[in-house]
Amino acid sequence: MIDACEAAPSWIREFAPYVPGKPSSELAREMGLPESGIVKLASNENPLGPSTRALVAMAAALPDIARYPDANGFELKRAIARRFGVATDQIVIGNGSNDVLELAARTFLSPGTSAVYSKHAFAVYPLSVMAIGAKGIETPARDFGHDVDAMAAAIRDDTRVVFIANPNNPTGTFVRGEALASFLHKVPRRVVVVLDEAYTEYLPDAQRYDSIAWLRDHPNLVVTRTFSKAFGLAGMRVGFALAHPDLADLMNRIRQPFNVNTVAQAGAIACLEDEEYVARSRALNDDGMRQISVGVERLGLEHIPSYGNFLCVRVGAAANVYRQLLERGVIVRPVGGYAMPEWLRVSIGLPAENERFLGALADVIVPAALHR
Repeated sequence: MIDACEAAPSWIREFAPYVPGKPSSELAREMGLPESGIVKLASNENPLGPSTRALVAMAAALPDIARYPDANGFELKRAIARRFGVATDQIVIGNGSNDVLELAARTFLSPGTSAVYSKHAFAVYPLSVMAIGAKGIETPARDFGHDVDAMAAAIRDDTRVVFIANPNNPTGTFVRGEALASFLHKVPRRVVVVLDEAYTEYLPDAQRYDSIAWLRDHPNLVVTRTFSKAFGLAGMRVGFALAHPDLADLMNRIRQPFNVNTVAQAGAIACLEDEEYVARSRALNDDGMRQISVGVERLGLEHIPSYGNFLCVRVGAAANVYRQLLERGVIVRPVGGYAMPEWLRVSIGLPAENERFLGALADVIVPAALHR
């Protein structure tokens, strides 16, 4: 007689769960460190914290939390539609962009179908595919980023979804707009292209492209965005997808009706109206990226040029370096699970936090170099 676990689908039993960044409170308990002295640069959060306008809006929403949230997110969708020039029936709201990525997988994939994604791409893609029992097709990376020509060539008759992160997490690599536009023209209309733009607000002006305008010509395109990064609402879990109304309708059919809570909706609406806050977030990130890039170069370490709010640094025995940084109260992110066992990913923080990371890294790296 088999038990309930053995009766679960084999594809569920075979894959490992997503491992999030270590919380500061967990490290404080493990190491006996004061939580106030811990620097967390592991989860690509906005070091500015939420905007004042978002905090005010969320506080104003608190008296209504005994009621269920607006299941359809009417006001949030209306704010998104105004900001991005789309119709409200093109919008799918989610509990973070992870939610809408999984909605796309659940809507368009099934056992016997396949999805294409790149090596070193966001871990949620293969997890979402495997959870459905579909086949994942991982294409080789080019300089740690997406090779869109290889991805186009990998599409099979049973392929229904292609995932592309731009910029990519965890490597920070970027595919230029013209290359993406060319790729979209190669993809059969039966294949849904999910363009994950969680970090798009951090792009330099010279690298920006208008993916939302592509929705008019590509009814198989889904563009996903998040309020967790440049908008500073990671803890509230709000994201959204933009797509052709027919695709959005299918995704909304399986979306949980209360997946974005009342307070989160209020904060997200306020964020969309606070362009000055996003500009400050981007400027802080630009300065911090230069600070950390120069700092690791001075230590003689290789890094991958990044277009996000994080940087991948090659440190050698990354698991050991990660542990030693934890002992010094600095949390970064090992990326061995992305087939990058010699690399650590560090989020851009405030100037003092970045300096704290660089100092701790120097303490670890320099003694190791002396004992080679």
